[in-house]
Amino acid sequence: MTAIPRGRTRRTALVTATWALAVTGAMALTGCGGGDDPDAGTNGVGKLPAARIESRTRAAADGAAAVRLSGTVVTSGRTYRLDMRLKADGGTGSVTSQGVAFRLLRIGQELYLKAGADFWDHADGNGNGGGDGAVGKLGGKYVKVPQGDPAYKKFSGFTDKDVLLDGLLTLHGTLATEGHHDQAGVPTIRITGDKGSGGTLDVSLRGTPYPLRLVRAGGAGTLRFSDWGRNFALTEPATSDTVDYGKQLPAS
Repeated sequence: MTAIPRGRTRRTALVTATWALAVTGAMALTGCGGGDDPDAGTNGVGKLPAARIESRTRAAADGAAAVRLSGTVVTSGRTYRLDMRLKADGGTGSVTSQGVAFRLLRIGQELYLKAGADFWDHADGNGNGGGDGAVGKLGGKYVKVPQGDPAYKKFSGFTDKDVLLDGLLTLHGTLATEGHHDQAGVPTIRITGDKGSGGTLDVSLRGTPYPLRLVRAGGAGTLRFSDWGRNFALTEPATSDTVDYGKQLPAS
């Protein structure tokens, strides 16, 4: 039998020991493959109590320069489908209710509404319909909504970031966390009110802890939030595309 040189034996033992230490370290970092830390590499809010997560995500939402929200809101028995982009000085987007869609644009205090003839149909209360008389001229145009008109308060809320988020980002009842989830490829921590009956909110674990998905209590709609902090332009409509109806719009 050929004898193995003593130097080679020592080198083999050293390599074996080094390899064993590397494997042990890797297993410790990965939890042996079965105990991965879901908060590793995240912003850390997943480790906080639910109330602190809610506080952090509300602060993040309030501090963001802009946001896009889409989904449904149910209020007073009516369902509104929203796709709105909002920032401090206004907002723009579409709203659909009872199968009728319209667009909203607010720049500062100036609010415009654009809708087809079906929206204005019978709005004048005289049965003229959307294609006849003064009301018929509103279809397809940006109509400037007077600030004293009841429609101004109703519709401007859809374009007001602070008002809309304050009214929506609310969970009811006792808060708790409900595990880690994923929204469009972004890891989230979910918090709930009264085990979900008071609503659920998914909060981003990547970067700033923005809210990403809200399921409102009592089946009052589901909303997704995106484009946090991404600025966009608000452009006043052309004069040729605008109608100033007067002090009060037709009831609709």
